Formats: sequence, structure tokens, C-alpha cells
Amino acid sequence: MKGVGKVFTVTVFVTLLCLIFPIIDAQGPASAPSPSSDGATIDQGVAYVLMVVALALTYIIH
Repeated sequence: MKGVGKVFTVTVFVTLLCLIFPIIDAQGPASAPSPSSDGATIDQGVAYVLMVVALALTYIIH
């Protein structure tokens, strides 16, 4: 009967290890993807358009 107790102990130990190792190896949730434009690109585009409009108005007025 001592052999049955050792087998039971090893079985419980292996089962606990199988339950613990996936928890240890688990990864956190994936981060959100970065935005395609951060707003600076849009601001720069608006600035270029306003500069072209200002140059055109300056050319027309003079």
C-alpha cells in the first residue's frame, strides 16, 4: 500500500505543476494598436494649405 500512496502523491504533485506552469507563463493583454496619425501630421498639412493660400492672396493683391 505504500506504493499506492507514493503514486497518489506524485499524481497530485504533477497535477498541481500542470496547473501552476500555465499561470506563470501567461502574458498580459495585448496593447492597443498605435493610431495611424497622431494629429501632428494633420496640423502640418493645414499649415501648408494656409501658407499656400496666404502666398496666393499676396500674389493676387500685389
